[in-house]
Amino acid sequence: MSDSPSSVLGIIAGKGNYPRLMLQEARRQGRRRIVMAAFEGETDQALAAEADQVEWMRVGQLGKLLSFFKNAEVSEAVMAGQITPGRLFDLRPDWKALRLLLSLKRRNAESLFGAVADVLENEGVCLLPATTYLDKYLAGLGLIAGPRRDGQLKWDLETAWPVVIQLSALDVGQCAVVKKGTVLAVEGYDGTNATIRRGGKLARGGATLCKLSKPNQDMRFDVPVIGLNTLEVCYEAGIKRIIVEAGMTLILDLEDVRRFCQDHRITLWGHSERKPI
Repeated sequence: MSDSPSSVLGIIAGKGNYPRLMLQEARRQGRRRIVMAAFEGETDQALAAEADQVEWMRVGQLGKLLSFFKNAEVSEAVMAGQITPGRLFDLRPDWKALRLLLSLKRRNAESLFGAVADVLENEGVCLLPATTYLDKYLAGLGLIAGPRRDGQLKWDLETAWPVVIQLSALDVGQCAVVKKGTVLAVEGYDGTNATIRRGGKLARGGATLCKLSKPNQDMRFDVPVIGLNTLEVCYEAGIKRIIVEAGMTLILDLEDVRRFCQDHRITLWGHSERKPI
């Protein structure tokens, strides 16, 4: 199915500024009608006013999501914004979601969102890549923001990169905190921010965060994202360097990110396996 301005776009909106940026860029690039599936306790209530139509629901109300999209004549949809990881263990699923959950051998973000994507496809809704309309926000190579790299960045990258590749290949997490050749924290179910805080506490300042995509990343969901919230958590935890995967990581609020990194002396660096540091 092609991306047509005349078709209705549905945004499945999680936390943060990501859904707002998606909506604004979709409008700027010609989408005429945008509806939003919003989640109680997750989606910014102020954002709802910017969509043409909004349906509020609990996480786990898959049947309500499908009915909303069908009634709104949604032909294409996009997932934007994270759902708090703990809510996946606190689901109150409707019968449609319960049937889906019972069919899954593994219950993690990738398997769950992948199954939801399949259900949407069966209902005639094409799930677009989570980077649709946002190509200009993808991380580039080299220095993105903040001070120039130092010697520790190369050291920490060489330590963290292969660890996070293996971690993500096992579908455990997508980031790690390291300092001077030592891995201090790896991401688990608690998510990126909790990993930053754990690693920062052990490092006592001067550590590096490395965050990248999974091998064969499904770009429809769970795309790595860096925004002001991540930077604020890094600053509080004493993280001084952030390494992301070029071409696979969204940098939200880029100008604000650049100002924050410069003001707080945090280096944001884009790397790719295909280009040596």
